[in-house]
Amino acid sequence: MPKKDIHPRYWDDAKFVCTTCENVTISGSTKGQEVRLDICSNCHPFYTGNQQFANTAGRAEQFKAKFAKKDSLHANVAKASAEQKAKNVAKKK
Repeated sequence: MPKKDIHPRYWDDAKFVCTTCENVTISGSTKGQEVRLDICSNCHPFYTGNQQFANTAGRAEQFKAKFAKKDSLHANVAKASAEQKAKNVAKKK
């Protein structure tokens, strides 16, 4: 037996109204009998095919180039450090 007053009220015939295109859809909801939406599947760019893709070409290359500079700097420091250690060892002999 389900507990009383713990579940939200469910409306079988809730009306969803898009504020952009005024499209009306009937469905079930716990939000209320009339729900106002900012955008729906009738006017959303993804579903209508009008979606504009951002130019992301070259993003990975930009990332690699950014960190390649840091890696080359670290490599140069490590190389100089190794050369300095080699000189110090040679001086001690």
